[in-house]
Amino acid sequence: MRGLQLPLSQTQKVRLQKALQQLESLSSKVNSDASVTVADSISVNHEDGFLKGHGTTDLKGEVVATVCGVVERVNKLVYVRTLRSRYKPEVGDIVVGRVVEVVQKRWKLEINYSQNATLMLSSMNLPDGIQRRRTALDELNMRSVFEENDVVCAEVRGFQHDGLHLQARSQKYGKLKRGQLLTVTPYLVKKQKQHIHHIEQYGIDLILGCNGFIWVGEHIEAKDDDDMADQAKQSEGQEQSFTALETRKYICRTANAVRVLSNLGFNMTLEIIKETVNLSLTLNLDAHEMLSSEFCVLVAEKEAERRSSIKKKR
Repeated sequence: MRGLQLPLSQTQKVRLQKALQQLESLSSKVNSDASVTVADSISVNHEDGFLKGHGTTDLKGEVVATVCGVVERVNKLVYVRTLRSRYKPEVGDIVVGRVVEVVQKRWKLEINYSQNATLMLSSMNLPDGIQRRRTALDELNMRSVFEENDVVCAEVRGFQHDGLHLQARSQKYGKLKRGQLLTVTPYLVKKQKQHIHHIEQYGIDLILGCNGFIWVGEHIEAKDDDDMADQAKQSEGQEQSFTALETRKYICRTANAVRVLSNLGFNMTLEIIKETVNLSLTLNLDAHEMLSSEFCVLVAEKEAERRSSIKKKR
């Protein structure tokens, strides 16, 4: 929320501050000891034994935080996970990246990490859909699969001696086309059961990358191996080269919803993104009007009302 730079009127400032205070009070009651700032005390069980991790130190027999963030506990390990930091990959994370280099038997991708990730030629499905060993001809044709500046969805495979490796062996991964790539702070994208969504009523795909890269684009049907083989035989000239106007409007609306939620510092989930888009439709706003100060304040007020009603039901 500190990064929010909008030309707000005095009335809008008061309304926004009131909504944010309400949201803060609701979240603080749920996680009263989860968030800490520098020098805050962290409660631990000294008798049971514990391990001090990153972001903690011992001061006069008491464990205190050395960074701002959220307290995490893994068995006896206690550490503080900083909020505003670069993406820290974990095995199984769904990420969206951009190809920056094509080298021998691999692609290098920018994924908002401290170093570029590697996608091996052997770690992805080829366009023909046939499971086989990669040949020298496959290596020569790598640019026909991905080339520089292509946007790719993949999964974190793990760390090896030469860095972070990705894989794209499933049909749901691969090249992303006809859409927008958005960047948010990685901590706004929490681990969820599903990060790849098809919003059927909008006709679009929404991919919430754990690395803070979010893709909003035209829906592409997943194809089986036979369909992929047939598609590989077709010439590129026969491929559909346009996106329907209605679909493009929904892509822009959804992308602007992500921008508004990022400015407010709200977590990125399918539900809140759809609610923001539906709010703009209810108010009969054009896509560009979603970036106005008034709509930003309305989104904050609606989210405060929603969380308050959820708490009352409990």
